Amino acid sequence: MALEVVPISIDPDPLAPYAISPGWKVGDLIFLSGQAALSPQGEIVGENDFDAQIGQIMANIKTVLKAAGSDLDKIVKVTIYLTDMKYFPKIIEARKSYFKSPYPADTIVEVSSLALPQLLVEIDVIAVSA
Repeated sequence: MALEVVPISIDPDPLAPYAISPGWKVGDLIFLSGQAALSPQGEIVGENDFDAQIGQIMANIKTVLKAAGSDLDKIVKVTIYLTDMKYFPKIIEARKSYFKSPYPADTIVEVSSLALPQLLVEIDVIAVSA
């Protein structure tokens, strides 16, 4: 039995100029592209403001998950890319703010930079259908 593979579409799509899909639904699994602090119109939100960037990223994740028929409570895996590990305590705060126990599986790595120099953090997730 073949799995149904469906691209996730949102409108407006801030990732379209970069030739990136917001995500894919593969059977009951949902794979999101890395979400950054971009407004729906593609403008950077919260330059040099980590908390504002996390807020926009989580709003973007909610939007894409909703388009796929899911939500934050259905996230099973998170990968976080930080430009500086000094933000790690803020990541712990964000986890407690946006998720509840049992928390999603998580990987966090420090990277030298992200796609745009103003970005401090990027998050991708895997979720299940609601």
